[in-house]
Amino acid sequence: MGRLTDWVLAHRRLVVLAWLAVALTGGALAPTTIDRLGFDFSTPGQPAYEANEAITGQFGNGGANDPLLVTVALPEGSTVEGARPELTAAFDRLRQPGWRVATPFDGTPGTEALGAGEDRSAVALVWPPAVEGPAPYAAALPQLEGALSGVTVAGVAPVVTGTTVLAEGGGDERPIIVEIAFGAGGAVIVLVLVFGSLLALVPLLVAAVAITTTFLLVLGLTALTDVSFIVQYLVGLIGLGVAIDYSLLVVMRWREERAAGADDRTAVRTAMTTAGRAVVFSGVTVAVSLLSLVVLPLPFLRTVGFGGLLIPLVSVLVALTLLPVVLFSAGRRLEWPRRRPPSAESRTWHRIGSTVVRHRWVSALLATVVLLVLALPVLGIRLGSPEVSATATGSTPAAAAFRQLTADGLPAGVARPVEVLTADREGAVQELSEVDGVAGVLAPAGETWETGGTGLVDVVLADDPSSTAGRDALTAVRDAAAGLDGARVGGTAAGDADSVRAIYGNAWWVLPLVCLITFALLARALHSVWLPVKALLLNVLSIAAAYGITVWIWQQGHLTEALFGATATGTITFWVPVAAFSFLFGLSMDYEVFILSRIREGHDAGMGTDAATVHGVAYTGRLVTSAALILFLAFVALSTVPVVDVKIFATTLAIGILLDATVVRGVLTPALVAALGRVNWWWPARLARGR
Repeated sequence: MGRLTDWVLAHRRLVVLAWLAVALTGGALAPTTIDRLGFDFSTPGQPAYEANEAITGQFGNGGANDPLLVTVALPEGSTVEGARPELTAAFDRLRQPGWRVATPFDGTPGTEALGAGEDRSAVALVWPPAVEGPAPYAAALPQLEGALSGVTVAGVAPVVTGTTVLAEGGGDERPIIVEIAFGAGGAVIVLVLVFGSLLALVPLLVAAVAITTTFLLVLGLTALTDVSFIVQYLVGLIGLGVAIDYSLLVVMRWREERAAGADDRTAVRTAMTTAGRAVVFSGVTVAVSLLSLVVLPLPFLRTVGFGGLLIPLVSVLVALTLLPVVLFSAGRRLEWPRRRPPSAESRTWHRIGSTVVRHRWVSALLATVVLLVLALPVLGIRLGSPEVSATATGSTPAAAAFRQLTADGLPAGVARPVEVLTADREGAVQELSEVDGVAGVLAPAGETWETGGTGLVDVVLADDPSSTAGRDALTAVRDAAAGLDGARVGGTAAGDADSVRAIYGNAWWVLPLVCLITFALLARALHSVWLPVKALLLNVLSIAAAYGITVWIWQQGHLTEALFGATATGTITFWVPVAAFSFLFGLSMDYEVFILSRIREGHDAGMGTDAATVHGVAYTGRLVTSAALILFLAFVALSTVPVVDVKIFATTLAIGILLDATVVRGVLTPALVAALGRVNWWWPARLARGR
C-alpha cells in the first residue's frame, strides 16, 4: 500500500487528469446508460416463463403482462343487469384488432366474476399488445382512452385501472438525479458537522467520480447483457454512501496523523497504509457478497450483482488513487475555517466503549435479545409481489376505481388472472371452475382467444394471488391444470411463484459460499480465526432483525400508512431478501473491518484486549456513526423512488444499516471481543510464521 501511495503522489497530475477524463465521460454518457437499462424480471427456463412466452408468441398479448381493467362503478340505485345495454355498448368499444377482451356479457360461464345481476360494479379485462419498458401499455392507453372518450354509463364515465396503471407514477420514471441530490444533501449536513471545514467536500468529490465512473462501466455492461433498471439506483445511492464511507475513513485517519504532528506526505502515507488497507478489504468483502447474486438463476438479479459489485471496487480505486493526491496537494488548505482538527478520540464513544466492556456479558445478552425479538416477524415472511391493494392507494382515479371494485364485491384477483394455454378449452373451464378459491373462468369465443388448435382460458381468483388464500388457490389451479392434456399455466402470479422457487429452492448453497469466502478475507485481514467467526454470526443476526422489521412494516402493514402513505403489501417482494442480504452483508462488514482493524492495531501496539477494544471504539465510533448515517440517508432517498418494490428494498437496507451501526457495532461487537479475551487473537502458528 505504501508503494502504491508513493507512486500516486509521484504522478499526481497524471492521476488527476485520468480520473477527470473518465468522470466527465461517465457523466456525459450517464443518460445513455440509463436509457439502455431494462425492465425484464423474467425467469427463463421456468414453467410459467415458457407458458407466457408461448401465449405472447401466439396471441401477441397477455402472458407476463396483466390486463388493463376498464371499470364502471354505477350510482346508487343502479345495477349491472339494469345498465346492461349501456355497459355492453361501452365495453364493445374496447374491441380493437389484436386486442383480447373479456366482459361480463360474453355469454360464457364464469363471466359473473366481472359483474352481474344486482352488482353495482362491472369490469372488462383488456389485453392490448405490450411494449418493452416500465410502461408496457404506454402505446395502448391513449388508444383505449380515446375509445372511451365521451362514454358514460348511467351518467358515470368508465375508469381504466390495473396493475400497470396502479404502479406508482404510472410507470413514468423520475430522474435518478432527484434521489442522488436528496442523498447528497443529507451527506453534506453530516460531513459539515464532522469536519467543520472545506474537507467536507472531499468525500463528495470522491463519490462523484466513483458514481460517474461506475455508470460508464455499466454502459459497457449493457453492450454485453440486459441490465436491470434497479442498477441505476444502486450506483447512484449506494455508490454515494460507500464512496463517502471509504473516503471518510481515510480522511479522518489523515487528519488524526496531522494532528499528531506528521508532515503532509507522512500523514497521507500512514493514512493509506492503515485506513487504506481497511478500505481495500472492506471493498473486496462487499464485492464478494454481491457475487452471490451473479450465481442465481434470474438474469435481472445477475445484472444487479454485476452492477452492484462495480460500486465498491470503483470506490476503492478512487479512494486509493485520487484521494491521497487531493489530501497531499490541497488537504491543508481545505481545513479552513477549522484550522485545528479535533481530537481523533471521541470522549462519548470512549465512555460507551468502557461501559460496554465493563458490563460485557449483560451488554451482549441485552443486545442479542433485542435483535432476536426484532427478527421474530421474519418467521412469517411470505414472498411474492405486493398485493394490488398496496399500490391502489392515494386519490388517483385508477386507485379509487380498484378500491371501489373490490368494495362492491368483485374478486380481488381480477387484476392478476391466471392464464392457461390449452387445446381443450371446454375441459379446462369445467375442471378449473371447480377449484376452491376460483371466482370464475373466462373463455370468450373468437380468434383473439383461440387459434391454431389451442386457446386461452383466464382464471380469476377470488383473492389476490399474493395473499395466503390466493397463493393456495393458485397452487390448486396449477395442480388441476397438470391433469389436462398439454395445458400450460402462465400469468404474473405463476411467474412469481416460479421466481421464488428458482431463487430460494436451488440456491441454498450461496449463503455458506459467501460466508466461507468472507471468512477467508477477514481472517487474512485481521490475522485471527475467531474475530471473523464472530463478525459473520453478528452479520446474520443483524440482517435477520432487518428482515423482521421489514416484514412487520410492509407485510403486516404497521407504519406503512404513516411512513409511505401505503397499505400492507401482504408479501415481501420475492427478490428483496436475497438482494438485501448481498448488500447488507457486505456493507455491514465495512464497519466491522473499520472497528476490528483499529482494535487489532491497538492490540499489536501492546494493549490488553479490554484496552484495545475501548481504544478501537473510541477512535472509530464517530466514524462509523457518521458513515452509517450518510448511508442511511442514501437509503431514505432510495425509499422515495415511486416503485413499491424499491421502497421495500430501501426499507430493509436502511433498517439493516441503522441496527448494524448501533446495536451490533456499538454494543455487541465490543462486548464479545472483550468477552472472548485472548481467544480473539488465536492464529495458527504455521500461518503466523508465514506472515
